[in-house]
Amino acid sequence: MTSETRETFGRVGIWNGALHPSRVDADGKKAIEEAVAEIEALGYGTLWLGSSPSPDDAAAIVDATSAITVATGILSIWNHTAEEVAARISAIDAHARDRFVLGLGVSHDALAPQYAKPYSAMVAYLDALDAADPSVGSGHRVLAALGPKMLKLASDRALGAHPYLVTAAHTAEAREALGSDALLAPELSVVLDTDLDRARDTARAMLAMYLQLPNYTGNLLRLGFTESDFEDGGSARLLDALFALGDAERVKARANEYFDAGANHVALQVVTAGQGKTGLPLAEYRELADAFGDEL
Repeated sequence: MTSETRETFGRVGIWNGALHPSRVDADGKKAIEEAVAEIEALGYGTLWLGSSPSPDDAAAIVDATSAITVATGILSIWNHTAEEVAARISAIDAHARDRFVLGLGVSHDALAPQYAKPYSAMVAYLDALDAADPSVGSGHRVLAALGPKMLKLASDRALGAHPYLVTAAHTAEAREALGSDALLAPELSVVLDTDLDRARDTARAMLAMYLQLPNYTGNLLRLGFTESDFEDGGSARLLDALFALGDAERVKARANEYFDAGANHVALQVVTAGQGKTGLPLAEYRELADAFGDEL
């Protein structure tokens, strides 16, 4: 990865599943605009728009910011055609467009009725992006890759990979699969709560949906977890491997485990009790920014 790409993403970013201006009213849009402006001011390198954002959502967040990199994490290839995405991106102001990165993923069988042959579908989608006028080339896209084939594709046809719901051990394997030059930007879910039992309960509430999706459970089984780790919302072993639980310094230490394993960038998703991934936890973002300090 070039130093320019590393500087573009920064070391630490914020992943948030509520940054969808197209899904809220005027007051909601204002709250999102204020939130992303503060996240940018706090010094985070990248804003990751989670929960299958639309191209319009991405364009709105780019417009609401001035310097931070904006990336989709991820846009489902089943929800929008490559031609539609390329056309919408081309409408973003040319200068601002340089800080937009298109994160793409194949989603899941349970969430996309048309889901079929995901690897082949991703290859065809990338081909269509290359052929679009104007194109969205490999230098402005990342893939939500978990397994070896998709990781190799991320290395060959994109800047790199943005794996979701992964351990530091997976990050080490992904780095080996990607090679030394590709971007590796895993998501890391965070519960800022020093009561470990309560923090695990919060994590379980967020994790429940993902444990119904074979793409994730299959990846976790490959990493050495067992079916018993998925029972009752997730074993303590599973939760402690997937989440950063505790105070901000503990989150920083957990992020460093991913960096040590080969990540270039870590995207922090703050999860709070009763909120899941639908809110704008600005107090937590401030606390984490203070802990990471100049490392942002």
